[in-house]
Amino acid sequence: MSSGPVTPPDRPDAGRGAAGPAGDVVGRPVGSLGQAARMASRVVARASSAARDAAIGWWADALERNVDQILEANRLDVARAAGAGMDVTGLDRLRLDEDRVAGMATGLRRVAAMADPVGEVVDGWVRPNGLQVTRVRVPLGVIGVIYENRPNVTSDAAGLSLKAGNATMLRGSGSAIGTNSAIVALLRDGLAATGLPADAVVLLEDTSHRAAVEFMQLQGIVDCLIPRGGHELVDSVRTHATVPYVIDGDGNCHLYVDASADLDQAEEIAANAKMQRPGVCNSIETLLVHDAVADAFLPRVARRLAGVTLVGDEGTRRRLPDVGEATEEDYATEFLGMRLAVAVVDSLDAAVDHIHRYGSGHSEAIVTRDLTAADAFTSRVDAAAVVVNASTRFVDGEELGLGAEIGISTQKLHARGPMGLRELTCIRYVLHGNGQVRT
Repeated sequence: MSSGPVTPPDRPDAGRGAAGPAGDVVGRPVGSLGQAARMASRVVARASSAARDAAIGWWADALERNVDQILEANRLDVARAAGAGMDVTGLDRLRLDEDRVAGMATGLRRVAAMADPVGEVVDGWVRPNGLQVTRVRVPLGVIGVIYENRPNVTSDAAGLSLKAGNATMLRGSGSAIGTNSAIVALLRDGLAATGLPADAVVLLEDTSHRAAVEFMQLQGIVDCLIPRGGHELVDSVRTHATVPYVIDGDGNCHLYVDASADLDQAEEIAANAKMQRPGVCNSIETLLVHDAVADAFLPRVARRLAGVTLVGDEGTRRRLPDVGEATEEDYATEFLGMRLAVAVVDSLDAAVDHIHRYGSGHSEAIVTRDLTAADAFTSRVDAAAVVVNASTRFVDGEELGLGAEIGISTQKLHARGPMGLRELTCIRYVLHGNGQVRT
């Protein structure tokens, strides 16, 4: 997760309504935009799967056709953010290139090709009086997403939401407003071109805190709010939101190298989980190593993690004298960068206790050749995702076959883990009778 501010510096033109073809909704207040999205959501919920898929496919083609326009808007956003002092991790999350835009288009096509969750019969039964009961998936309605820096979220969220029969209200950060506006203008064009209401996707271009709070309080309009950002954003949602929300929380993820681990495998996994893309929520922030293999493993993994600043406990520093001392804060921190806390533990129990003390409930991994240890770890660790003998970087909607994700929930109600199409629906009971009355 990004650790950026809740309300990035506003652009001079912030305060306009939402992007759209020919500026057709510019200047409208947040409540009016919400009402428009609510009306559009009712049309989208009735639309055929083919119509929704056609719009998503149009979006994918439009991103590729207009890549130069998108990248120019992004270049200006990145330059402004760099000038304002944004750190390297934040700039990486903000920056788009041709490959990332192509990936956004590919993600949309994958979503369009997936099975439609709307109308899926989850289960059913017949009561003794002949009443037929089924449970069916239906759209949530209006999905609100408030997010920082990452403009790829704009198309991911809109695509997943539309596929699941919902409208989308988007509020990105001021740092990405030019890029988000360019993308949303294309999305709205695509909706109109394929016969769906353009207001099925609206963007709040007012990046002020006041507008964000108003967005969080659109009761009767926003059916599910998903914040994607750092501590301040999540805390703001918890403080101000009066609509239902799903927390996409911190990723203070751990990798535990068990006494029976294949150390070659453990080294590869540790390097990938930390270094492949350190500024994302499913990278590891703490490495736990069993004392029985610490002498052999720590020196080699330290060499492999060259460029990563390591801090450790006494057991770590005894094997790696040049490593700095880890603090309580280090073990509790989602670094989102090239820093890793290390601890030596004397048992699987101690590893699990450490995770429960410091973890954020996102993703936890074990490397082991002991099936009993693997089973104990997966059953006892309290996290949205638990990984055995693989990198935590796989805890991602696209990697798990969901097409994309709208967030990774670290809470337990409604949705947990990567949120794909099914998590953007709810269950409706449908009863069929032939005149039954209750006595």
